[in-house]
Amino acid sequence: MTLLAAAVIVHDPATDRVLLLRRGPHAKFAPDHWDLPSGKSDPGEPVTTTAVRELHEETGLVVAPESLRLAHVIHAAWGVEAPNGFVSVVLSTTTWSGTASNREPTKHSTVAWTPTTALPTPFVPSTSTALTSYLASAPPSLTIRGWD
Repeated sequence: MTLLAAAVIVHDPATDRVLLLRRGPHAKFAPDHWDLPSGKSDPGEPVTTTAVRELHEETGLVVAPESLRLAHVIHAAWGVEAPNGFVSVVLSTTTWSGTASNREPTKHSTVAWTPTTALPTPFVPSTSTALTSYLASAPPSLTIRGWD
């Protein structure tokens, strides 16, 4: 079965910053890489619910599902926890409530607001592509990975 996941671009247009997290040194996938807040869908859960839940679990921010906009879709043939592939729906928002913090310090080493002109590296390649496309004001697009 293909795994469904969601990632969220939280963009503060007033300061032109985005909220990023740095995966911990012992992460199963991309240790010490920067990434968007993201996570796997629970069975029967709409992808918008996944995005809202994961963003809150990881950062403490609260976002309304109706404020989410489609930014990008990633379809990969394989993932560390998805041997049959995964689809990650990348959503964006410019409205939220709460103060960002690292609510999962065993998974992430940092949660930080980052200027869009100074994105850190190394960055998870697929979500980097999604974020770069979003910041360029490109229409929602699709990244295909590992389907040779």
